[in-house]
Parts: sequence; C-alpha cells; structure tokens
Amino acid sequence: MKCCHLITRRLERGVVVKLKVILLFCLVMGLALFLITLNGCGGVSGGNHHNPPPPPPGKINHVVIIFQENRSTDNLFHDPVLMSRGADIASSGQISNGQTIPLTPVSLVTAYDLAHNHKSFLGAWNSGAMNGADQDIVSCSNGGSNCAPPNPEYQFVNPSEVQPYFTLAETYTFADRMFQTNQGPSFPAHQYIISGTSAIATGSKFDAMGNVFNGGDIAGCDAPPNVLVKIIDTTDPNPDTNESQTVYPCFEHPTLTDLLDAHNLDWKYYTPTEGSIWTAPNAIQHICGPNQPPPNGTECMGAEWTNHVVLNPTQVLTDVGAGQLAPVSWVIPDGKQSDHAMFTDGSGPSWVASIVNAIGTSKYWADTAILITWDDWGGWYDHQPPPKFFNSYEYGFRVPLVVVSPFAKAAFISHTTHDFGSILKFIETVFGLPNVDPADNYADSRADDLSDCFDFTQSPLPFTPIAAPLDAQHFLNDKSPPSPPDND
Repeated sequence: MKCCHLITRRLERGVVVKLKVILLFCLVMGLALFLITLNGCGGVSGGNHHNPPPPPPGKINHVVIIFQENRSTDNLFHDPVLMSRGADIASSGQISNGQTIPLTPVSLVTAYDLAHNHKSFLGAWNSGAMNGADQDIVSCSNGGSNCAPPNPEYQFVNPSEVQPYFTLAETYTFADRMFQTNQGPSFPAHQYIISGTSAIATGSKFDAMGNVFNGGDIAGCDAPPNVLVKIIDTTDPNPDTNESQTVYPCFEHPTLTDLLDAHNLDWKYYTPTEGSIWTAPNAIQHICGPNQPPPNGTECMGAEWTNHVVLNPTQVLTDVGAGQLAPVSWVIPDGKQSDHAMFTDGSGPSWVASIVNAIGTSKYWADTAILITWDDWGGWYDHQPPPKFFNSYEYGFRVPLVVVSPFAKAAFISHTTHDFGSILKFIETVFGLPNVDPADNYADSRADDLSDCFDFTQSPLPFTPIAAPLDAQHFLNDKSPPSPPDND
C-alpha cells in the first residue's frame, strides 16, 4: 500500500515516474514478503525447512537394527504421554459401513492372528479411505473360529504390557510417520531391511510380494524345490495388479551388506533359524552360498553366511559384553519375543529392553544408534494412509520407529516421512557409502536419512537403564528350541 500511495503522490506533484518499473518493484517486494510469511508459518511440507547436517566422523560408529514383528503404530503405541506431545495416534477408526468405532484395549498375547498379505493391505487401505480393516481374515490358534472379539483389528495393546517401549519412545525419538516400505508381509519386508527391495533379480521389474507357500515357513536358497512366492510387477501403477506369477524364493541383487564388505565394515545378522522367512540373507544367493545350485540346495554354506549370520539372537548380548559388536547389526527375534499376534508370549518389550540396556551400559553407548522398528502392520488398524505410491508395491502402512542414541533428540516426535529405506540411508550416511543399487531403483535412493531424529551438536544423553519385567539373563538362560515364525 505504501508503494501505491507513493506513486499517487509523485504523480500529483508532476514528477515523471516510470510507472511500470515501480509497479514491478512493488510486485517483487510483495511476493518476497509473502514467501517470508509463508516460511515463518511452517508452509514447507512437514515443517522441516532445512535438513540437519550429517553426523560428523566418529560420532556414530555402530548401528543396531532391532526388527520386531507385525504391529501398526495405532495398535502398539497408544501412549498418553506421546499423544500429549503431539504424536499422531488414533483412538477410533472407521469400518467398512462408514461407522466410527473406538479402538479397544487388548493383550499383547492373543489367541488369534490377522491377515497381513498384499490383498489384506488393499482391503484395509480401500483406495485411501482406510476403512476396510474389518473385512480382514482372522485365524485362530486352535484352528477353529470365534476366538476373537468383534472387529479385532481395531484394538490397541494394553499400555501396561508395553511400558518398556513407551519408556524408550518417551525418552528418545519416536517417529509417527514411519511407513513400511512394501505392502505385504514378513518375507519381503525382511528383504527390504537389508536391501531396500524384494526384487527377484538385479534390474527386474518384479518384486516378491508375499510369504512363501508349499513349504510352511521355509524360505530362501536352501528351501525345497517346490517352495514358491508370488511376485508383483512394480512397473504397473495400479497397486491392485496381477499377482498370479510365482518364483522360487532365491534372489540375486545388490544388498547393503555388499557395501559394508566393500568398505571393510563388519556386519552381523542375528536370527533364530536358517530357513526362516525372517532370515533375509538366506534368500540372497551370493550371501547364502547354497551347497547345491538352486533349487536343490539344502544348506547355506557361503563365506558371507558363515562369517556374518549368527543363528542365535541372544549372542548379540554376549557380543556386546565381550566388546565384539559389529559396526552394523540386524537383530531378529525368536517367535516368542517377536510381538507377532498368536505367536508371542509377551516378552518382546523385555527382549528389546535387554538389548538396549546391554548397549547402554557398555562402552558402545557413546557411539551407537539403535533403530527399533516392526516389519509390517500385522493386520492391525492404522488411520494414516500411505502418503504416496512409488510403484504398485510401495508404500505400505505405518509401523512404529524408535531411535535410541546419545545423539537422538530427547523426548522428540518426528513427523517426517520415513520408511525402511531411511534406515539404509542412515547407515550409508554414517559410513560414507553409496546407494545400494547403482541405478538408484531401491528404497534407500529415495528415502531420507533420519537426520531430523538426531542432534549431533547436543551434549550426549546419559543412559538410564530401561525397566522391564524380564532381564537379559532370562533370555540367555532360555534353552528352549526356537519357535517358528508365521507363514500366513
């Protein structure tokens, strides 16, 4: 307005003014003021105006990924403290008839499981309406029916049973925009956490999109010849695309472990059993090194497998105590500690706390980042639709993410969109590695690097042990055989 008033005054005084130039100046100044105002009001999507700098060399020398099972964000983290801080956790949800119903409490231990395959994703997602979870299939532990309450998908875990998770999330960083990268169950999700893809081969347009069949839960390059997995054409923009093709579940493509090897960085993959759908390295031929060419192998025997895959999850506890923690570790639970509906005995929160406590009270606390997440949503309701589709199989639903480190932001809620590729990208950033796929087709190439979860300028956070019903000795003394994962 002052510009326009100035123009009028000068014209009235007979001053010759280049009107077009002044008007252009007013327009440019007005636009600049508008952009400044927009920026000041949080107009940038997500409120993240600048990416924090990457960690300085030496700040993080160890990354531990704890990969639990089958829980959505709304289901597992119904935490009043997090919600009071702005975490986006729902207390109700829509069902397929348009009715809104409250989420009800349930034990972490259930006699039923919920379907969580790609078809279940599409039904619950319902073209973005997020109101189809009640149409899901329910399985009973006794093989019968009527083992679940009405709308069992619309439940949250009793807070008293998952307090160690709440303590970790309240103390460090909790991400409420963490999405499973893929739209399917455990077998492909575990491929994503080591590779950023479940592609069946380098450069292939097909991804494994379900769990294996014809062999129970036996998967990988040492599975029986009749074992198969469904694949999906990721070049088709329609997520409800044809899923009729199948392949033997043994793949060959780059992985993050290849980058670690190339840069002389040790890694460990702690897992209960060799042939499990949760044991991702067994489905990568150059890691497994089967004793016979696929599909006739019966055992993984390659050097990569022998040197890096540990068929005993509790060894991570003794390795920490012995000063033998690798720069990068994946920790896969036994079925009892997995949080998986119908399979867990409820000890998952104590299991995770025992690992965090072992690291937190060791020399490794000073330079370690612990990333705790869940492999898929497990069929439980979540109200947040995936923000975008990169292809017909990415993204899936929200899963929790807790970032624990002396450099994690304290009591912080991250609203930035993350996925499994973000974990890979964080590791690449920490250790100065390139992307997994030179062609940049995998999830790490398009993910953020979790920078908003850290503040490397802060005074390192001291560690306080996480209280839990069971301690590390409980798991170290448990000599029962590994319990199998799901195969639904």
